[in-house]
Amino acid sequence: MLYQAYQTYADMMQPACSLADIAATLLAGYPRGDHSEPLRTVRAACEVLALARLTHYRPPFAIHSVKIRGEHVPVVEEIVTRTPFCTLLRFRREGAPQQPRVLLVAPMSGHFATLLRGTVETMIRDHDVYITDWHNPRDVSLIHGRFGFDEFVQHLITFLHALGGNTHVVAVCQPTVAALAAVALMAEDGDPAQPPSLTLMAGPIDARVNPTKVNELAMSRPIEWFESTLIGYVPFRFAGAMRRVYPGFVQLIAFMSMNRERHEQALRDLYALRARGEHDQADAIQAFYTEYFATMDLTAEFYLETVSLVFQRFVLAQGLLDVGGRRVSTHAIRRTTLLTVEGERDDICAIGQTMAAQDLCASLRPYMRMHHIQTGVGHYGVFNGKRWESQVYPLLRETIHMSE
Repeated sequence: MLYQAYQTYADMMQPACSLADIAATLLAGYPRGDHSEPLRTVRAACEVLALARLTHYRPPFAIHSVKIRGEHVPVVEEIVTRTPFCTLLRFRREGAPQQPRVLLVAPMSGHFATLLRGTVETMIRDHDVYITDWHNPRDVSLIHGRFGFDEFVQHLITFLHALGGNTHVVAVCQPTVAALAAVALMAEDGDPAQPPSLTLMAGPIDARVNPTKVNELAMSRPIEWFESTLIGYVPFRFAGAMRRVYPGFVQLIAFMSMNRERHEQALRDLYALRARGEHDQADAIQAFYTEYFATMDLTAEFYLETVSLVFQRFVLAQGLLDVGGRRVSTHAIRRTTLLTVEGERDDICAIGQTMAAQDLCASLRPYMRMHHIQTGVGHYGVFNGKRWESQVYPLLRETIHMSE
C-alpha cells in the first residue's frame, strides 16, 4: 500500500503544482514582471509550490558543447548499447582529438544519472566519457526479470567489453563496491578489457569505518524489517506494474531528513531571492531541486542485497563477497591503478570507508595506489562544484593520463 498511497497523493497534487509551474513561467516571461515587487512575490510563491512535487523521469543532460583548446566543440549523446535496465550513453564530441576513454558509473540510489551532470561537464574536456544511464524500474516490465547486485556487477563487465580495452572506470558513491568487484573478477580472469585505472569516489567499501547515520540505520533493523516496511509494488498504470521496488520517494525523504533544516532554508532562500529579483542565485537553487526531486525507484532485490551485503554484513571488506557463485578476490587486481577520493565533511560516506579499498588491493604496487581527502566538502562536493573542478578533478585527470 505504500506506493499506492504515495501515488494517490501525487495525483492529487499534480493539478495545483502544474498550474503553479505555468503561472511562474508566464510571470518570468512578462516584460514588466521583474520591475513589480507584487508580481515577483507571486512568481516566487508559484515556483516554490511547483517544486513541491516529485518527478519520475530522467531530466535531460543538456550538454550541447564543450570548450577544448579554446574552441567550442559540439557534444552529441549517443547510445552505445542498452539493456532493459540501463543504457550505456556516450557524450560524443564532434571533431575532438582522441583522448582517454572513461566509463563513469553512476549510482543507483534514488536519483538518475543526471545527478552527475556536473561531473560529466568537467570530464569531457579531456576525456571520451561514457555513463551508465540507469532506467527507472517502475518503467521496466516484469518480463525482463530481476536486477540485483550480481546483475549490476555483470552490467559493468558487459559494458567494459562493449567499449573494448583501455577504458578507465570512475565510480561514484554506492556503485564503488560493484565496480571494485567487477574489476577484481576481470583481473582474476586475465580479461583484456580490465581497466587501466579505477577511481572510487565517496563509496562504502567498508561501512564499518566511522559509521554515519546511514550506516547506523542499516544496522538498527534486521533485513526482514527493511523488506516488510520499505518495499512496495509498482502500481498497475506503469510499465513495471507489480514489480517489487524500494520507492525513490522513500530514499529522498530519508536523505532530506538528515539535513531537513538546510533544505527548508534553501527553499526559503529561493522564495526570498526570487521576490527580490536576485535571479542568478535563485536559478541555481531551483535547478538543484528540480534535479534533486527527480527520483527513480530501485528494484527490491538490488536494494535489499545492497543493504545486506554492503551495510550489514560488509562482505567485500571481509573477503567474503560472492558474485554469480564466484568468490571475489580483490588481491587479483595487479594491473589497474587505484585512486580513492573522500570528502572531509561527508555525512553519507565517512572518511576511511572508501580508503579501505587501498588495503583490499594489496597486490598493487605502492605507486599504483593513491588516496585523496578533499577538505571542506561533503558528499556531493567530492564530484560536483568548485573544489571538485579545481582540486579533485586535476588529480583524477592526472591518474588517468598516467595510466594510459
